[in-house]
Amino acid sequence: MFDTYKVKPFFDEMLKETGKPKEHYQRFYDMLHRFSGDELKEKHETAQLSFLRQGITFTVYHNNIGAERTMPFDFVPIIIPPEDWETIEKGMVQRSEALNCFLHDVYHNQQIIKDGIIPKELVEDNPYYYAKQVQGITIPLNNHIFLAGIDLIRDENGKYLVLEDNLRNPSGMSYVYQNRYVMRQVYPEFFAKHSVQALEHQMTYLYEAIMDHAPKEAENPCAVLLTPGMHNSAYYDHVFLAQQMGLQLVEGRDLFVSDSIVYMKTIRGLEKVDIIYRRIDDDFLDPAAFREDSTLGVAGLLEAYRQGNVAILNGIGNGVADDKAMYVYVPDMIRYYLNEEPIIDNVRTYRLEDSEQREWVLERLHELVVKNVGASGGYDMLVGPHATTEEIEEFRKKILETPHQYIAQPTIKLSRAPAYQGEEFYPCHVDLRVFVIRGAETHVFPGGLSRVALKKGSLVVNSSQGGGGKDTWVIKSGGLSSC
Repeated sequence: MFDTYKVKPFFDEMLKETGKPKEHYQRFYDMLHRFSGDELKEKHETAQLSFLRQGITFTVYHNNIGAERTMPFDFVPIIIPPEDWETIEKGMVQRSEALNCFLHDVYHNQQIIKDGIIPKELVEDNPYYYAKQVQGITIPLNNHIFLAGIDLIRDENGKYLVLEDNLRNPSGMSYVYQNRYVMRQVYPEFFAKHSVQALEHQMTYLYEAIMDHAPKEAENPCAVLLTPGMHNSAYYDHVFLAQQMGLQLVEGRDLFVSDSIVYMKTIRGLEKVDIIYRRIDDDFLDPAAFREDSTLGVAGLLEAYRQGNVAILNGIGNGVADDKAMYVYVPDMIRYYLNEEPIIDNVRTYRLEDSEQREWVLERLHELVVKNVGASGGYDMLVGPHATTEEIEEFRKKILETPHQYIAQPTIKLSRAPAYQGEEFYPCHVDLRVFVIRGAETHVFPGGLSRVALKKGSLVVNSSQGGGGKDTWVIKSGGLSSC
């Protein structure tokens, strides 16, 4: 099956340089070879149809036109041994705690700025910094980050690095569950020989973390999930999470504010709302405080939030901490707030408003990856080694016009894993989005969303750019029972 498969020059999740499987993949590898080519093809097609039948989709926008697509799925899982997962777990708890400390500081005393650790203008000029709206307010648990989605990669040596922090509205948890569901339906044989950490109880942790943020005076708190509606690209994610946690899925028109109290309209009358897990961006939350033309939010919501009558998760203004320019300083935040060294470090990053760094980068655009600090989903990004001369020149102009808007990073040899597509196995680049759930306690979701660049040679794993998903197995310490 892997006769033509080439491991070098990359780190491969499954195979050694010799082409033999790594120890934690041995059982999977042995079982895989029991299938015939026809059986694999049939199972692959069944898995894709399962996603289609369940309506597991996302929306891709091009020229303001949206197209529904099913999430491509690859059945070769990412298997993480327990000792690796222990390191990831500790690193994610550390990083999310430091980021929350930064958010609390930057909206209160700003000591990290006064001490010269972070440039003042990097905060004040950030488009996601909402000082006017939320400076100085008190929020439950002093917790701005209820759910973080932190993207990890592995370099050519197999070292884990943080690629990106998502602290506003991280999406993708529903796909983790559906990847596991489809995997167990179509490939049950694999689970008989592996002891994998289960996902069944993770929604309980998520729900409990939401309820931990209830205002103190709320006796029987009511929580809702606020969605922009069915045309949002992550709507499936919203529906799934609301159903699994037993929350009402509401749109802005289902809520209104009176005397700084939020109410939900129901067939039984009005019901007070204490917690809003929002999946709407800050700008659209409240037309009275942010964008006046927003029809998605609720007028008066910010004032209810400021007075402590409703909790909004994640916190308003979190974008100042997950901006790609601020990312450079997260290791410094860990040292400053926690007095610890980062357990999992950043990818080396160049800030292009610095003239020396900018000149160095401009001479090497063909070697580097350039990203817009405010963009996501793989948009407005240059992958130098794969770019045309015209694309490189276009980004050169962008950088010279607005250098503060871009950062650059080395083109890391992202780790790869086998993918089965088109009746063959070939190596594809992967990353891992780890979900950190923060309430009264912090819990790291076991595994996360493994994303795979299914286009041969592509480095972009985002579903909007042709990427797909894999199931992620965290192996339990000892034991070979089924999960």
